[in-house]
Amino acid sequence: MDSFEAHRPHLRAVAYRMLGSIAEAEDAVQDTWLRYDRTDTSEVENLGGWLTTVIGRICLNQLRSRAQRREESFESRVAAGGGGGDIEPSRIPDPLLRRADAPDPEQEVLLADSVGLALMVVMESLSPAERVSFVLHDMFAVPFEEIAPLVEKTAAATRQLASRARRKVQGRAPAPDRDLARQRVAVDAFFAATRTGDLDALLAVLDPDVVLRADGAAAGREQRRPVVLNGARTVAGQAVMFRGLSPYARPALINGAAGVVVIGANGRPMSIMAFTVVGGVIVAIDVLTDPDRLAALDLTAFAD
Repeated sequence: MDSFEAHRPHLRAVAYRMLGSIAEAEDAVQDTWLRYDRTDTSEVENLGGWLTTVIGRICLNQLRSRAQRREESFESRVAAGGGGGDIEPSRIPDPLLRRADAPDPEQEVLLADSVGLALMVVMESLSPAERVSFVLHDMFAVPFEEIAPLVEKTAAATRQLASRARRKVQGRAPAPDRDLARQRVAVDAFFAATRTGDLDALLAVLDPDVVLRADGAAAGREQRRPVVLNGARTVAGQAVMFRGLSPYARPALINGAAGVVVIGANGRPMSIMAFTVVGGVIVAIDVLTDPDRLAALDLTAFAD
């Protein structure tokens, strides 16, 4: 038991990056524990590696099931005469949150070297095998020879999966500034401009190709895609919808980057906004407003 517990934070981090869901990551860790408990590991030389392989397989199966459900939903919409679109609808994954001024030791492992929310969104578009190969190799340094049996490919083919995933990620999710203070300056400037309606100031803090994704899917519409806006002028044109949020925006670290949690006057969460800042300007804004998903997050740290 003690041996497994020593690896639990690492396994939780692996599963979260694989699945983008806090609850599903916890379930995957529990399934890994059950397999560990039923297996004689006395001759396993590298328990951490063995556990990582086990949870990798569990997550891969979950990703494949998720992809199958999406494909079936896509086929149903087409058969019914609905729009086709991408059979891999994007979503905003569960954010990892903490107050900007109150470190949470329990979250340190997940937030250390955090994967930004924008990157997590891009990883939602990867195939299950691409995501597993990319996460295990690029984020956790697992050799391709050990990943290959999981995805049922050769080591060379697995390397190609990770390479393809890396190209997709690098093209759509640039690495944010490492300086949190610089990130916060950009976020504060964004809200200052929205409060006053200063379009020029807003355009100055937005990258010309900024993308805004807003995930507010209503209950019962699990496959609804986030609303996506592209370009500084388009995003700035919607700034009025942020003006009313400014008084209720509370600084937060979201997946290790500057963002805000918006708590209304009634104490209910209204939204979570994650910002990706590169070179001092905002290149991506990911907004979660789905009331069901907000209610499922632990926001007690932001209640006062």
